[in-house]
Amino acid sequence: MDKVIEKISDIESAATSIMDNANERKKAFAKEMEDRTAAFDSDLEEKTNKKIEALRNQLEVEMNRQLEKQLSDSKRILATLETHFEEQHSQYVEDLFQTMIKE
Repeated sequence: MDKVIEKISDIESAATSIMDNANERKKAFAKEMEDRTAAFDSDLEEKTNKKIEALRNQLEVEMNRQLEKQLSDSKRILATLETHFEEQHSQYVEDLFQTMIKE
C-alpha cells in the first residue's frame, strides 16, 4: 500500500513538474510574442512615418510647383492687361464720355 501511495505521489510530483514546466514555457512564449509584436509595431510605425514624410515632401514640391506656375500665369495676365490698358485707355475714356453725355 505504501508503494502505491509512493508511486501516486511520484506521479503527482511528475505531473506538477510537467505543469510547472508547461506554464513556464507558456510564459516564455507569451513574452516572446509580446516582444515580437512590439518590434513589429515599432517597425511598422517607422515605415509608416517614413512614407508619410515622403508623401508630405512630394506634396510640398508639387504645391510649390503649382504656386510658381500660378504666380507666373498671374504676372503674364497682369502684364497683358496693363499692355491692353495702355493701348486702349484713351478709347475707354472716350467710350465712357460718350456713354455719359448720351444719357
